Amino acid sequence: MAEAPNAQDMFTGTKTVVESHRFDESALERWMEAHVEGYEGPLQVRQFKGGQSNPTYQLVTPNKKYVLRRKPPGKLLPSAHAVDREFRVISALYPLGYPVARPYGLCEDDSVIGTMFYVMDMVEGRILWDGTLPEYEPAMRRKIYEAKCKTFADLHNVDWRKAGLEGFGKEGDYVARQIHRWTKQYKASETIHIPEMEQLIDWLPKNIPAGDTTTIVHGDYRLDNMVLHPTEPKVIAVLDWELCTLGDPLADFSYHLMNWVMPPGDSSRGSIMAIKDLKAWGIPTMEEYVAMYCEHTGRKGLPELDYYFAYNGFRLAGILQGIIGRVRDGTANSAHAESNAARVVPLAKFAAEYARRAGMPG
Repeated sequence: MAEAPNAQDMFTGTKTVVESHRFDESALERWMEAHVEGYEGPLQVRQFKGGQSNPTYQLVTPNKKYVLRRKPPGKLLPSAHAVDREFRVISALYPLGYPVARPYGLCEDDSVIGTMFYVMDMVEGRILWDGTLPEYEPAMRRKIYEAKCKTFADLHNVDWRKAGLEGFGKEGDYVARQIHRWTKQYKASETIHIPEMEQLIDWLPKNIPAGDTTTIVHGDYRLDNMVLHPTEPKVIAVLDWELCTLGDPLADFSYHLMNWVMPPGDSSRGSIMAIKDLKAWGIPTMEEYVAMYCEHTGRKGLPELDYYFAYNGFRLAGILQGIIGRVRDGTANSAHAESNAARVVPLAKFAAEYARRAGMPG
């Protein structure tokens, strides 16, 4: 009996461009000649297998490879798939030496390939899809996690004003705005009554931890959104800046930490929660990882983590409920609608458990 394909095999590499994502390659080539420094054709276009919400292509020329990210074709929500925001943030970070691909140009003219797109360097290295790093020895696993943590802390340490990101997001009250947003979405999409969600909707906005600072937040920082050096435990490019904005670094970091606290059944890409002895395996415990982050960011500790886990569980439940609501209303098709529905109540219970640890009554 053949083994089921793992995430590493499923998402690594490129494929022929799918029919619905094809475009006029000669029009792109003319744009590249006019706007990309050093470009020399001819051009071959491939599509990356990895599951991005913005279709992503490999552009192969005789001397160099590039990457193109575009808005998907079709009707979209106004603020979704903002590739222009991605381009702006990597253009701000690249000159600072932060590990992002070199940006070459943004095209806002839909007539070229049908939707807005940008072109950046193709960074050659490893993209790892399984957070348990099964192919590596314990010492190397540890070094990869250390590099991942330091690179995240480095992002939160960037002076966003000096980087030219004024107006990239609202300053302050990030968590309050997020709670309001996902409460509204949850209510509009509600399909069953979940008591824990009602408790959280009442308690979370009244108990946001003090000390709200503003930094660049990635929004979805994880192992498979970065390129590692081909042989060294070093992050050479952070990818997928679609959710990036200005916000609360602890909301960003604690969402990343959900890998350590989410039940194994809620992850399809190698849950480290399934590993009984993280130290023996070479992956830092959550306490060690938090200590690393604090060391790199100059913090003395993160006593607010229980609140932030409650917030992130609530936010995820709101996001999934929104998808269920759109399927119900006929505005979205989802092959995973049933599995998403099955996740909402456990996430609400997870969030309520952490909220009680943070002081929520009941």
